[in-house]
Amino acid sequence: MPKTHKGAYSAASGHFSDRALWRQSAVASATPVPPFWRDWLMDSGSLTQRLLEASDGQFKVEVLSQSLQRPSLSERRALSLPEHRLALVREVVLKGRDVPWVFARSVIPLQTLTGRLRKLRRLDSRPLGALLFSDPSMTRQPLQWTCIEPNGQPLAANLELIDAPVWGRRSVFKLSAKPMLVCELFLPGFLLGVKHYD
Repeated sequence: MPKTHKGAYSAASGHFSDRALWRQSAVASATPVPPFWRDWLMDSGSLTQRLLEASDGQFKVEVLSQSLQRPSLSERRALSLPEHRLALVREVVLKGRDVPWVFARSVIPLQTLTGRLRKLRRLDSRPLGALLFSDPSMTRQPLQWTCIEPNGQPLAANLELIDAPVWGRRSVFKLSAKPMLVCELFLPGFLLGVKHYD
């Protein structure tokens, strides 16, 4: 088993969000997070925009799944959701130069999907990040980060098996004071792709 990073978990069965040890962004300065990853994990700007720039515009969103389901325990706690409350869960892969760079999982409570935010049900392949950062009502809670050790299982269906540590982050966004949780995990192809073209 590879050496476990501080803030990581030795993955076993179960949802990655529940198994991960999520740490507040402020803790990163006191733990051995490599500078490359600290730069990406703690960036408070739009990840979508940064990936667009890193890929020289060769960026696209591939939707893996979108359905109503019960969020994981960790996700419910982050959103202060009751145990049996359903949410719209959207899983996508963000690709740079046609390589999977980021796996993103968004958890949007049903009570958020009302009024003008009903449009979030029909994002299709449009990036959620672009919508969030263009909305003047958007607020964001502090980032949390983690490092997930490989367990030979994919993070989600239709993704490759994970055989290297996966760094990731998540935060609760609010639009018009309505919450949603966005988790972004950097896939193995991201490090190779960004450093190759750096």
